[in-house]
Amino acid sequence: MVTFALQALPDTAAGWLDTARRAEEAGFESLYVADHPGSCAAPFVALAAAAAVTSRIRLGSYVTNAGVREPMLIAVDVATLDVVSDGRAVLGLGAGHTPAEWAAVGRVRPAVRGRIDHCIAVAEAATRMLAGEGLERPRPVQEKVPLLIGGGNTRLLRWAASHADLIGLSGLGRTLDDGHSHETRWRREQVDAQVELCGGIPVEALVQRFEVTDDAGAAYSAYAKEVDADEDDLIACPYVLAGTLDEIAAKLRDLESRWGITRFAVRRPALDGVAELLRTH
Repeated sequence: MVTFALQALPDTAAGWLDTARRAEEAGFESLYVADHPGSCAAPFVALAAAAAVTSRIRLGSYVTNAGVREPMLIAVDVATLDVVSDGRAVLGLGAGHTPAEWAAVGRVRPAVRGRIDHCIAVAEAATRMLAGEGLERPRPVQEKVPLLIGGGNTRLLRWAASHADLIGLSGLGRTLDDGHSHETRWRREQVDAQVELCGGIPVEALVQRFEVTDDAGAAYSAYAKEVDADEDDLIACPYVLAGTLDEIAAKLRDLESRWGITRFAVRRPALDGVAELLRTH
């Protein structure tokens, strides 16, 4: 069964609450909020508001920047969200890639190995706290809050394969000199390698472009030029979904057949298209 998560950000109170309600009504599995201090909303504040107007959809950060947040504060936020949502919280963590976010809290961004070491240490500490080690209150409703690890680093994926409940893959690699953009890892063999590293843990692909159109070829061609990628790679990879609803549904079946991927996260502009896909397929 294919499931979708929605990654979105609040703009206005009414708009955010409407987005949460609509996502749940449409059948989305989860609602996520990004964590980029200084350039987007505080995820757990937004998710707590969403919890008040929903009853089923899971709620989590995608993903909390482990490099700029202390494990205890992460654990308290997640435990509180689990309480106010009656057991729907997800602990989402990543290593943090944007230098400006480290600088904003007075830290220097470590090299890759240092960021991965730190992310793993934060994940281990936060999960221990959520399980009851050193965190007296609030206690989560769930016996085990699911751990989502987002990233593409080989060592992090190997660790996640033994410790996470869900792994988020975006197909993005090394951070470029602008501190925000990334190399892409969308070739078939690159997707093969990352999925293999996940060791059977469920994978959730972060869809970078979702477009319902009668001309899939034109959509893939235009996006390939935009991101300087091979069009055939975009047609095959799980990070771009374009075409009619029937064509997208067919691609989803192909992705499950090749890589076993049945979970996808999309951004706010895709809400209506995915809602229609879930309704009709």
